[in-house]
Amino acid sequence: MTMTLQLGEKHFSSAQPESAARRIVTFKVGDRTFGIDVGMVREIKGWQATTPLPHAAPHVRGVLNLRGVILAVYDLRTAIGMGVTDASATHVIVVVDVEDKTAGLLVDSVSDIVDVPVSAVRPAPDLERDEHGLIEGLVLLDSDIVALLDLAAVIRDGGGEALLKTSRAA
Repeated sequence: MTMTLQLGEKHFSSAQPESAARRIVTFKVGDRTFGIDVGMVREIKGWQATTPLPHAAPHVRGVLNLRGVILAVYDLRTAIGMGVTDASATHVIVVVDVEDKTAGLLVDSVSDIVDVPVSAVRPAPDLERDEHGLIEGLVLLDSDIVALLDLAAVIRDGGGEALLKTSRAA
């Protein structure tokens, strides 16, 4: 079963006033909650098997054909060091636009869309600012800490840039 949710074309600028809010899509990988700006999300679809590519980085799950566009799918669980996702019909692919490219993120589930005041976003601790720098900030939602992802870093690590450029040329 494939489910597709089309999201709006809203884009939020990082230069918003302090009283402004960021609209964030939250999703789960294991017991951790992550978030990305809703403006980066093109759609959310049910798991669809990918075609593996030889010599791809470990977190590159493969590629899939999304209505004529070939896009790379990244296993977020692998990218953050939690092992490889045993994908099933309950998993979803969050299709995102980042740096003028389109990619898919394999996650366990999508949780919610929430508005968060810009002032509520806290910088990631130095331990998250390693060479990968996958976390751009943290937000406390109820009792859950949401890690806001730097999608460019997720895609950049492991040679994903070349795959994305290939998908744009197709």
